[in-house]
Amino acid sequence: MDTFDAIFTRRSIRKYETKSVEQEKIQKLLTAAMYAPSARNTQSWQYIVITDRSVLNSLMDVHPYAQMLTEATLAVLVCGDKTLEPNEGYLNTNCSASTQNILLAAQALGLGSVWLGVYPRQERMKSIAGLFKLPEHVIPISLIAVGYAAETKMDPGRYMPERVHYNKW
Repeated sequence: MDTFDAIFTRRSIRKYETKSVEQEKIQKLLTAAMYAPSARNTQSWQYIVITDRSVLNSLMDVHPYAQMLTEATLAVLVCGDKTLEPNEGYLNTNCSASTQNILLAAQALGLGSVWLGVYPRQERMKSIAGLFKLPEHVIPISLIAVGYAAETKMDPGRYMPERVHYNKW
């Protein structure tokens, strides 16, 4: 799939088949994630790959919008590592770029995905950090549900020329 096709056809998928995502595809998702740009090239991310059904189910207890994990067979928790980047604002930026790469890679691989926000919601961050026993220097930023899509969504036509400004407001 070409880059523009992946960008223009990616949608937030919340219904999944029960088919597991192959390890080769998981590896490609993580490789794409690590090719994201980062401030000062700190690459300040860490990932938790979640395939265990009991852990996926536990995530639904700590994230109010994670109900699609009843069907998804994979989730990736993207975390920022303060030992690699002490500026928390950059952690969020770096991990967001990495998250977007995962979403686009999933689309290119024929998978569906949805970004579940964690940062800066303190209650979600604390619950997820506790669930995964994250060290204090690791901050959960985003959670991504991934799997084989059991729904199709139409192109919403998002280009809005009225929001584009050249050289001045």
